[in-house]
Amino acid sequence: MADKITDGFDKYVPDSLSSEQTVPQAPSSAPGSVTIEAGALRVTGDWLLKHYRALATVKPTVSAKELARLPIELAGLERIDTAGASQLASLVGPARLLEAATTAGELPREQSALIAAVCEAMKDQPTPVRASPSLVFSFVIGTGQKVESIFRLVWVLVGFIGQTLGTLAWNLPKPWRWRMTSFVAAVHDTGLNALPIVALLTFLVGAVVAFLGATVLEDFGATIYTVNLVAFSFLREFGVLLAAILLAGRTASAFTANIGAMKVNKELDAIRTLGLNPIELLVLPRVMAMMVSLPILTFVGMMSGMVGGAVVCALVLDISPVQFMAIVERDIDLKHFVVGMVKAPIFAFLIAVIGCLEGFKVAGSAQSVGEHTTSSVVQSIFMVILLDSIAALFFMEMGW
Repeated sequence: MADKITDGFDKYVPDSLSSEQTVPQAPSSAPGSVTIEAGALRVTGDWLLKHYRALATVKPTVSAKELARLPIELAGLERIDTAGASQLASLVGPARLLEAATTAGELPREQSALIAAVCEAMKDQPTPVRASPSLVFSFVIGTGQKVESIFRLVWVLVGFIGQTLGTLAWNLPKPWRWRMTSFVAAVHDTGLNALPIVALLTFLVGAVVAFLGATVLEDFGATIYTVNLVAFSFLREFGVLLAAILLAGRTASAFTANIGAMKVNKELDAIRTLGLNPIELLVLPRVMAMMVSLPILTFVGMMSGMVGGAVVCALVLDISPVQFMAIVERDIDLKHFVVGMVKAPIFAFLIAVIGCLEGFKVAGSAQSVGEHTTSSVVQSIFMVILLDSIAALFFMEMGW
Protein backbone atom coordinates (compact mmCIF):
# COMPACT_ATOMS: atom_id res chain seq x y z
CA MET A 1 0.00 0.00 0.00
CA ALA A 2 2.83 2.38 0.90
CA ASP A 3 4.55 1.58 -2.42
CA LYS A 4 1.43 2.52 -4.34
CA ILE A 5 1.19 5.88 -2.53
CA THR A 6 4.84 6.55 -3.26
CA ASP A 7 4.47 5.66 -6.89
CA GLY A 8 1.52 7.96 -7.20
CA PHE A 9 3.46 10.86 -5.70
CA ASP A 10 6.55 10.37 -7.85
CA LYS A 11 4.75 11.10 -11.08
CA TYR A 12 4.16 14.69 -9.94
CA VAL A 13 7.88 15.29 -9.19
CA PRO A 14 9.82 16.76 -12.15
CA ASP A 15 12.50 14.57 -13.63
CA SER A 16 15.14 17.25 -13.15
CA LEU A 17 14.89 16.87 -9.33
CA SER A 18 16.24 13.49 -8.42
CA SER A 19 16.93 12.24 -4.93
CA GLU A 20 20.59 13.16 -5.20
CA GLN A 21 19.97 16.75 -6.33
CA THR A 22 19.33 19.77 -4.02
CA VAL A 23 17.34 22.91 -4.65
CA PRO A 24 19.70 25.81 -5.51
CA GLN A 25 19.80 28.58 -2.90
CA ALA A 26 19.30 32.27 -3.76
CA PRO A 27 22.60 34.05 -4.27
CA SER A 28 23.70 36.16 -1.32
CA SER A 29 23.69 39.88 -1.97
CA ALA A 30 25.90 42.60 -0.58
CA PRO A 31 24.53 45.95 0.54
CA GLY A 32 24.88 48.80 -1.91
CA SER A 33 27.58 51.41 -1.80
CA VAL A 34 28.42 54.83 -3.22
CA THR A 35 31.89 55.55 -4.55
CA ILE A 36 33.52 58.38 -6.46
CA GLU A 37 35.36 57.25 -9.55
CA ALA A 38 36.50 59.27 -12.55
CA GLY A 39 34.70 62.39 -11.42
CA ALA A 40 31.33 60.64 -11.06
CA LEU A 41 29.23 59.22 -8.25
CA ARG A 42 28.83 55.48 -8.90
CA VAL A 43 26.00 53.60 -7.23
CA THR A 44 26.59 49.85 -6.96
CA GLY A 45 25.23 46.78 -5.20
CA ASP A 46 21.79 45.92 -3.87
CA TRP A 47 19.63 48.59 -2.29
CA LEU A 48 17.04 46.42 -0.53
CA LEU A 49 15.00 46.49 2.66
CA LYS A 50 17.06 43.72 4.26
CA HIS A 51 20.14 45.97 4.00
CA TYR A 52 18.31 49.02 5.38
CA ARG A 53 20.47 49.35 8.50
CA ALA A 54 23.69 49.04 6.52
CA LEU A 55 22.48 51.47 3.85
CA ALA A 56 21.65 54.06 6.52
CA THR A 57 25.39 54.32 7.29
CA VAL A 58 26.43 54.89 3.66
CA LYS A 59 27.88 58.37 3.24
CA PRO A 60 30.00 59.85 0.42
CA THR A 61 33.49 61.04 1.24
CA VAL A 62 32.95 64.54 -0.19
CA SER A 63 31.08 67.58 1.04
CA ALA A 64 27.46 68.29 0.15
CA LYS A 65 28.48 71.10 -2.21
CA GLU A 66 30.88 68.85 -4.15
CA LEU A 67 28.35 66.01 -4.13
CA ALA A 68 25.80 68.27 -5.85
CA ARG A 69 28.20 68.82 -8.78
CA LEU A 70 29.07 65.16 -9.45
CA PRO A 71 27.09 63.22 -12.09
CA ILE A 72 25.34 60.05 -10.94
CA GLU A 73 26.02 56.70 -12.62
CA LEU A 74 23.55 53.86 -11.96
CA ALA A 75 25.13 51.23 -14.21
CA GLY A 76 26.42 49.24 -11.23
CA LEU A 77 23.03 49.14 -9.51
CA GLU A 78 21.90 45.51 -9.30
CA ARG A 79 18.64 45.31 -7.32
CA ILE A 80 16.53 47.98 -5.63
CA ASP A 81 13.22 48.22 -3.82
CA THR A 82 11.17 51.05 -2.30
CA ALA A 83 13.15 51.19 0.94
CA GLY A 84 16.46 51.28 -0.90
CA ALA A 85 15.21 53.90 -3.34
CA SER A 86 14.15 56.16 -0.46
CA GLN A 87 17.58 55.74 1.16
CA LEU A 88 19.33 56.57 -2.10
CA ALA A 89 17.07 59.58 -2.73
CA SER A 90 17.76 60.90 0.78
CA LEU A 91 21.50 60.51 0.13
CA VAL A 92 21.84 62.21 -3.25
CA GLY A 93 18.57 64.19 -3.44
CA PRO A 94 15.24 63.16 -5.01
CA ALA A 95 15.48 65.57 -7.95
CA ARG A 96 19.00 64.50 -8.95
CA LEU A 97 18.21 60.79 -8.58
CA LEU A 98 15.05 61.20 -10.67
CA GLU A 99 17.03 62.89 -13.42
CA ALA A 100 19.69 60.17 -13.36
CA ALA A 101 17.11 57.37 -13.42
CA THR A 102 15.17 58.82 -16.33
CA THR A 103 18.22 59.61 -18.48
CA ALA A 104 20.18 56.42 -17.76
CA GLY A 105 19.48 53.84 -20.46
CA GLU A 106 21.30 50.99 -18.71
CA LEU A 107 18.65 50.58 -15.99
CA PRO A 108 15.79 48.11 -16.49
CA ARG A 109 12.42 49.68 -17.03
CA GLU A 110 11.04 48.32 -13.73
CA GLN A 111 13.88 49.81 -11.67
CA SER A 112 13.65 53.13 -13.47
CA ALA A 113 9.90 53.33 -12.85
CA LEU A 114 10.32 52.42 -9.17
CA ILE A 115 12.99 55.07 -8.60
CA ALA A 116 10.90 57.66 -10.43
CA ALA A 117 7.82 56.94 -8.31
CA VAL A 118 9.77 57.18 -5.04
CA CYS A 119 11.52 60.38 -6.09
CA GLU A 120 8.26 62.01 -7.18
CA ALA A 121 6.73 61.21 -3.79
CA MET A 122 9.74 62.53 -1.87
CA LYS A 123 10.10 65.70 -3.94
CA ASP A 124 6.89 67.22 -2.54
CA GLN A 125 7.84 66.62 1.08
CA PRO A 126 9.14 69.70 2.95
CA THR A 127 12.74 69.60 4.05
CA PRO A 128 12.89 69.10 7.82
CA VAL A 129 14.34 72.07 9.66
CA ARG A 130 16.84 71.12 12.31
CA ALA A 131 16.32 72.75 15.66
CA SER A 132 19.04 75.17 16.61
CA PRO A 133 21.05 74.07 19.62
CA SER A 134 21.37 77.68 20.77
CA LEU A 135 20.01 78.18 24.28
CA VAL A 136 19.07 81.78 23.52
CA PHE A 137 17.13 80.70 20.43
CA SER A 138 15.30 77.99 22.40
CA PHE A 139 14.53 80.45 25.20
CA VAL A 140 13.07 83.01 22.79
CA ILE A 141 10.93 80.34 21.08
CA GLY A 142 9.69 78.97 24.40
CA THR A 143 8.88 82.46 25.69
CA GLY A 144 6.94 83.28 22.53
CA GLN A 145 4.94 80.06 22.77
CA LYS A 146 4.10 80.71 26.42
CA VAL A 147 2.99 84.27 25.69
CA GLU A 148 0.84 83.04 22.81
CA SER A 149 -0.78 80.35 24.99
CA ILE A 150 -1.50 82.90 27.74
CA PHE A 151 -3.03 85.28 25.19
CA ARG A 152 -5.26 82.51 23.85
CA LEU A 153 -6.23 81.53 27.39
CA VAL A 154 -7.23 85.09 28.27
CA TRP A 155 -9.06 85.47 24.95
CA VAL A 156 -11.15 82.34 25.56
CA LEU A 157 -11.79 83.37 29.19
CA VAL A 158 -13.02 86.83 28.19
CA GLY A 159 -15.30 85.29 25.57
CA PHE A 160 -16.74 82.82 28.08
CA ILE A 161 -17.29 85.62 30.62
CA GLY A 162 -19.20 87.57 27.97
CA GLN A 163 -21.30 84.52 27.11
CA THR A 164 -22.09 83.95 30.80
CA LEU A 165 -23.05 87.58 31.39
CA GLY A 166 -25.22 87.57 28.27
CA THR A 167 -27.06 84.44 29.41
CA LEU A 168 -27.44 85.92 32.90
CA ALA A 169 -28.92 89.15 31.53
CA TRP A 170 -31.34 87.15 29.40
CA ASN A 171 -32.46 84.97 32.34
CA LEU A 172 -32.81 87.58 35.11
CA PRO A 173 -36.13 89.05 33.87
CA LYS A 174 -37.56 85.52 33.55
CA PRO A 175 -37.92 83.99 37.04
CA TRP A 176 -39.61 80.89 35.64
CA ARG A 177 -36.30 79.93 34.00
CA TRP A 178 -34.27 80.13 37.21
CA ARG A 179 -32.78 76.81 38.35
CA MET A 180 -33.52 77.19 42.06
CA THR A 181 -32.84 73.55 42.95
CA SER A 182 -29.39 73.64 41.38
CA PHE A 183 -28.73 77.03 42.94
CA VAL A 184 -29.62 75.91 46.47
CA ALA A 185 -27.59 72.71 46.10
CA ALA A 186 -24.57 74.72 44.90
CA VAL A 187 -24.91 77.17 47.81
CA HIS A 188 -24.98 74.24 50.22
CA ASP A 189 -21.89 72.72 48.64
CA THR A 190 -19.83 75.88 48.18
CA GLY A 191 -20.92 77.79 51.27
CA LEU A 192 -22.21 75.67 54.13
CA ASN A 193 -19.80 72.78 53.63
CA ALA A 194 -16.83 75.14 53.33
CA LEU A 195 -17.71 77.16 56.44
CA PRO A 196 -15.81 75.07 59.03
CA ILE A 197 -12.52 74.96 57.13
CA VAL A 198 -12.63 78.71 56.37
CA ALA A 199 -13.36 79.59 59.98
CA LEU A 200 -10.62 77.32 61.32
CA LEU A 201 -7.98 78.48 58.85
CA THR A 202 -8.65 82.19 59.32
CA PHE A 203 -8.68 81.74 63.11
CA LEU A 204 -5.22 80.16 63.02
CA VAL A 205 -3.85 82.76 60.61
CA GLY A 206 -5.23 85.54 62.81
CA ALA A 207 -3.46 84.03 65.79
CA VAL A 208 -0.20 83.80 63.85
CA VAL A 209 -0.45 87.42 62.63
CA ALA A 210 -1.13 88.63 66.18
CA PHE A 211 1.80 86.66 67.58
CA LEU A 212 4.20 87.97 64.93
CA GLY A 213 2.95 91.53 65.38
CA ALA A 214 3.39 91.31 69.12
CA THR A 215 6.91 89.92 68.73
CA VAL A 216 8.02 92.70 66.36
CA LEU A 217 6.21 95.63 68.04
CA GLU A 218 7.48 94.67 71.48
CA ASP A 219 10.93 96.05 70.57
CA PHE A 220 9.34 99.46 70.01
CA GLY A 221 7.04 99.38 73.03
CA ALA A 222 3.99 99.44 70.77
CA THR A 223 2.40 96.07 71.38
CA ILE A 224 -1.00 97.75 71.72
CA TYR A 225 -0.97 98.31 67.95
CA THR A 226 -1.16 94.56 67.40
CA VAL A 227 -4.93 95.02 67.59
CA ASN A 228 -4.83 97.50 64.72
CA LEU A 229 -2.59 95.19 62.69
CA VAL A 230 -4.91 92.21 63.03
CA ALA A 231 -8.14 94.13 62.39
CA PHE A 232 -6.75 96.13 59.48
CA SER A 233 -5.18 93.11 57.71
CA PHE A 234 -8.20 90.84 58.04
CA LEU A 235 -10.82 93.40 57.15
CA ARG A 236 -9.05 94.56 54.01
CA GLU A 237 -7.04 91.57 52.75
CA PHE A 238 -6.73 88.31 54.64
CA GLY A 239 -10.44 87.62 55.17
CA VAL A 240 -11.44 87.75 51.51
CA LEU A 241 -8.10 86.45 50.19
CA LEU A 242 -7.98 83.29 52.33
CA ALA A 243 -11.64 82.49 51.69
CA ALA A 244 -11.20 82.99 47.92
CA ILE A 245 -8.06 80.82 47.78
CA LEU A 246 -9.80 78.06 49.73
CA LEU A 247 -12.78 78.15 47.38
CA ALA A 248 -10.47 78.22 44.37
CA GLY A 249 -8.86 75.00 45.51
CA ARG A 250 -11.99 73.36 46.80
CA THR A 251 -14.86 74.52 44.60
CA ALA A 252 -13.29 75.43 41.26
CA SER A 253 -11.78 71.96 41.04
CA ALA A 254 -15.17 70.42 41.86
CA PHE A 255 -16.85 72.44 39.11
CA THR A 256 -14.24 71.35 36.58
CA ALA A 257 -14.45 67.70 37.59
CA ASN A 258 -18.26 67.65 37.50
CA ILE A 259 -18.62 69.29 34.09
CA GLY A 260 -15.62 67.38 32.72
CA ALA A 261 -17.13 64.06 33.79
CA MET A 262 -20.39 65.05 32.11
CA LYS A 263 -18.52 65.79 28.92
CA VAL A 264 -16.68 62.45 29.07
CA ASN A 265 -20.00 60.64 29.52
CA LYS A 266 -21.55 62.58 26.59
CA GLU A 267 -24.10 64.20 28.91
CA LEU A 268 -23.36 67.66 27.49
CA ASP A 269 -24.22 66.35 24.02
CA ALA A 270 -27.47 65.00 25.39
CA ILE A 271 -28.29 68.39 26.95
CA ARG A 272 -27.71 70.16 23.64
CA THR A 273 -29.74 67.51 21.83
CA LEU A 274 -32.69 68.25 24.12
CA GLY A 275 -32.48 71.91 23.12
CA LEU A 276 -31.16 73.10 26.49
CA ASN A 277 -28.40 75.64 27.00
CA PRO A 278 -25.45 74.22 29.03
CA ILE A 279 -24.52 77.73 30.18
CA GLU A 280 -27.98 78.30 31.61
CA LEU A 281 -28.26 74.82 33.06
CA LEU A 282 -24.77 74.26 34.50
CA VAL A 283 -22.87 77.55 34.73
CA LEU A 284 -25.37 80.13 35.98
CA PRO A 285 -26.46 78.24 39.14
CA ARG A 286 -22.83 77.68 40.12
CA VAL A 287 -21.81 81.27 39.43
CA MET A 288 -24.72 82.74 41.40
CA ALA A 289 -24.14 80.33 44.26
CA MET A 290 -20.48 81.33 44.47
CA MET A 291 -21.40 85.03 44.44
CA VAL A 292 -23.65 84.39 47.43
CA SER A 293 -21.35 82.02 49.33
CA LEU A 294 -18.02 83.87 49.10
CA PRO A 295 -19.21 87.16 50.71
CA ILE A 296 -20.65 85.13 53.60
CA LEU A 297 -17.44 83.15 53.94
CA THR A 298 -15.45 86.38 53.73
CA PHE A 299 -17.40 87.84 56.64
CA VAL A 300 -16.89 84.65 58.64
CA GLY A 301 -13.18 84.73 57.80
CA MET A 302 -12.87 88.34 58.97
CA MET A 303 -14.56 87.60 62.26
CA SER A 304 -12.66 84.36 62.85
CA GLY A 305 -9.30 86.02 62.13
CA MET A 306 -10.03 88.82 64.55
CA VAL A 307 -11.15 86.30 67.17
CA GLY A 308 -7.85 84.44 66.73
CA GLY A 309 -5.94 87.70 67.13
CA ALA A 310 -8.02 88.61 70.20
CA VAL A 311 -7.22 85.24 71.81
CA VAL A 312 -3.47 85.77 71.34
CA CYS A 313 -3.73 89.36 72.60
CA ALA A 314 -5.58 88.15 75.72
CA LEU A 315 -3.10 85.34 76.44
CA VAL A 316 0.18 87.05 75.55
CA LEU A 317 -0.35 90.82 75.77
CA ASP A 318 -2.97 91.00 78.55
CA ILE A 319 -5.37 92.84 76.26
CA SER A 320 -8.89 91.79 77.20
CA PRO A 321 -11.51 91.13 74.53
CA VAL A 322 -13.46 94.20 75.69
CA GLN A 323 -10.39 96.39 75.26
CA PHE A 324 -9.67 94.70 71.92
CA MET A 325 -13.13 95.58 70.58
CA ALA A 326 -12.91 99.11 71.95
CA ILE A 327 -9.66 99.72 70.05
CA VAL A 328 -11.16 98.28 66.87
CA GLU A 329 -14.23 100.49 67.20
CA ARG A 330 -12.11 103.59 67.87
CA ASP A 331 -9.31 103.18 65.27
CA ILE A 332 -10.65 101.05 62.41
CA ASP A 333 -13.00 102.77 59.95
CA LEU A 334 -15.93 101.08 58.31
CA LYS A 335 -14.41 101.65 54.87
CA HIS A 336 -11.85 98.88 55.47
CA PHE A 337 -14.66 96.38 55.97
CA VAL A 338 -16.41 97.65 52.83
CA VAL A 339 -13.20 97.36 50.78
CA GLY A 340 -12.83 93.73 51.77
CA MET A 341 -16.45 92.85 51.10
CA VAL A 342 -16.55 94.56 47.69
CA LYS A 343 -13.86 92.24 46.34
CA ALA A 344 -15.68 89.04 47.36
CA PRO A 345 -18.33 88.89 44.55
CA ILE A 346 -15.73 89.67 41.89
CA PHE A 347 -13.43 86.90 43.10
CA ALA A 348 -16.40 84.51 43.33
CA PHE A 349 -17.47 85.24 39.76
CA LEU A 350 -13.98 84.64 38.36
CA ILE A 351 -13.43 81.45 40.35
CA ALA A 352 -16.74 79.95 39.22
CA VAL A 353 -16.29 80.98 35.58
CA ILE A 354 -12.76 79.58 35.38
CA GLY A 355 -13.83 76.31 37.00
CA CYS A 356 -16.75 75.86 34.59
CA LEU A 357 -14.70 76.87 31.53
CA GLU A 358 -11.99 74.31 32.28
CA GLY A 359 -14.70 71.68 32.61
CA PHE A 360 -15.95 72.47 29.11
CA LYS A 361 -12.37 72.18 27.80
CA VAL A 362 -12.06 68.52 28.83
CA ALA A 363 -11.16 66.45 25.76
CA GLY A 364 -12.95 63.23 26.70
CA SER A 365 -10.56 61.16 28.81
CA ALA A 366 -9.84 60.73 32.50
CA GLN A 367 -6.35 62.18 32.06
CA SER A 368 -7.84 65.32 30.51
CA VAL A 369 -10.19 65.71 33.47
CA GLY A 370 -7.22 65.65 35.85
CA GLU A 371 -5.18 68.10 33.78
CA HIS A 372 -7.97 70.66 33.49
CA THR A 373 -8.87 70.29 37.17
CA THR A 374 -5.30 71.21 38.10
CA SER A 375 -5.35 74.04 35.56
CA SER A 376 -8.56 75.49 37.00
CA VAL A 377 -7.11 75.61 40.52
CA VAL A 378 -3.89 77.27 39.36
CA GLN A 379 -5.69 79.81 37.18
CA SER A 380 -8.22 80.66 39.88
CA ILE A 381 -5.61 81.27 42.58
CA PHE A 382 -3.45 83.27 40.18
CA MET A 383 -6.36 85.48 39.09
CA VAL A 384 -7.45 86.04 42.70
CA ILE A 385 -3.99 87.15 43.81
CA LEU A 386 -3.48 89.26 40.67
CA LEU A 387 -6.77 91.11 41.08
CA ASP A 388 -6.20 91.55 44.80
CA SER A 389 -2.84 93.17 44.09
CA ILE A 390 -4.37 95.50 41.50
CA ALA A 391 -7.19 96.38 43.89
CA ALA A 392 -4.73 97.10 46.71
CA LEU A 393 -2.76 99.50 44.49
CA PHE A 394 -5.98 101.16 43.29
CA PHE A 395 -7.39 101.69 46.78
CA MET A 396 -4.05 102.98 48.02
CA GLU A 397 -3.86 105.55 45.23
CA MET A 398 -7.48 106.58 45.87
CA GLY A 399 -6.79 107.02 49.57
CA TRP A 400 -9.36 104.43 50.59
